[in-house]
Amino acid sequence: MSTDALIARGYHEARALTRHHARSFSFASMLLFGARKRAAFALDAICRHLDDLVDESVDADRSARLSRARAAISALYAQQAFEPGVMPWTEAQWAAFRDTVQRFEVPEQPLQDLVSGMEMDLFKPRYASWEELELYCYRAAGTVGVLMSPVLGVKASWALGPAADLGRAMQLTNILRDVKEDLTRGRIYLPQDELRAFELGEDDLRAGTVDERFRAFMRHQIARARTLYAQGEAGISALGGFGAQATVRVMGAVYGGILQAIERAEYDVFSSRVHVPLRGKLGLATRALLGVTR
Repeated sequence: MSTDALIARGYHEARALTRHHARSFSFASMLLFGARKRAAFALDAICRHLDDLVDESVDADRSARLSRARAAISALYAQQAFEPGVMPWTEAQWAAFRDTVQRFEVPEQPLQDLVSGMEMDLFKPRYASWEELELYCYRAAGTVGVLMSPVLGVKASWALGPAADLGRAMQLTNILRDVKEDLTRGRIYLPQDELRAFELGEDDLRAGTVDERFRAFMRHQIARARTLYAQGEAGISALGGFGAQATVRVMGAVYGGILQAIERAEYDVFSSRVHVPLRGKLGLATRALLGVTR
């Protein structure tokens, strides 16, 4: 297979992977076109594979797999040949990602920081404070905002901060939605000092307690997430063109809609996994594109 054919196949595989596993991103990406859209899918696919190294692989293998991921990333930026069987992505997906990196000058360090976030999932199941959790949110998702920035046409370095803030906001939103799921994996991503400040303990979380203490705690966290979304929105003007700007506006609105869904559920994130249905996403997207904030 020729190099061009391999790259084209990789972009096709990445698109299929994103559409299957990342519905919100796939929904928002309808406003992207051409090379930027293909590159966004390629980047999302590689980040998703990295995340799966922690969530789906066998415990004894996880640390070694992440070390191999670091080496594979370094090898790509050193323009070394692909090694089959080393990582879960296919040769075609790796070729598409390499094409994306070269075409859009995607930096290496945020990818290595993303791996550091995966390592935190292995070795740090509790977070003492927001400062600790904020670092995790940056590594787990703020890095993706930084990686996507050149793909979406960002030229100004000042816009990388808002891009990282949008990623932090989305990760914190995931954390608030997935408290019950994370508990089953032995992880609590909520700041321990803030839980104590609201007179909550781990036993309350395991019991699925939704009382005024928990609701007040969740209101505090949701307010923090919305501040991060607002900070992220400040960087939209630096994106290259209507499609990129619209994609980020819609992505922020749809993910922010999860916070609204938590509120509508009266902060009960234990009985069922809150979500935004397609009709709700369409409404949020329309309002975001029209500039309606409420």
